Amino acid sequence: MITESDDYFRRGCGRCGRFDTVDCSVRLWATDLRELRRICLAAGLEETVKWGHPCYMHAGRNIAIIGAFRGDVRLTFFNAALMKDSEGILERQGANALHPSMIRFDQLRRVADLEPVIRSYIAQAQGYADAGILPAKEPRVIDLPDELVTALDCDPELAEAFFGLTPGRQRGYALNLGTAKKPETRYARIAKFRTRILAGKGVNER
Repeated sequence: MITESDDYFRRGCGRCGRFDTVDCSVRLWATDLRELRRICLAAGLEETVKWGHPCYMHAGRNIAIIGAFRGDVRLTFFNAALMKDSEGILERQGANALHPSMIRFDQLRRVADLEPVIRSYIAQAQGYADAGILPAKEPRVIDLPDELVTALDCDPELAEAFFGLTPGRQRGYALNLGTAKKPETRYARIAKFRTRILAGKGVNER
């Protein structure tokens, strides 16, 4: 995966075989991605790279992350439970997502058309970060580590595959990640497990 944001906008995320080719989703949606980047930076967000994608932060907290897929571009907000969706445009990442968290852009809905709304939603998220407000913990059937929840929120393909696993396999990943003491170790394990999860396998399955 890429580690520099400029590489993302020039070459892609580095997570599939289309990386740095004309068929890369980032190349297909270059204009919309540049617009999202401009809006985020103009709002005063700090640009970083996480999970191979540009991630935007404020007050030491993740605010939003952008990504390109074959059929659309997405701006996904962290701590989605806090967001007030006054315009009714936020969508769920998948059927198992607890809260709508993303604005999705396709050939019919362009980034430029929603710039005022995007700016207001970013400002809303910045306000929560400045105030140190976090969403209340919600009960889950399986207690997933926060790092895994974040990774699933940011990776719809991974989320769909993970929630398609049997409860036992889901629990196995949660338990394995829970043994890691540091968040960095948990994130590294999630990246390592991604291929296995997409294949429908458990943590110890070959």
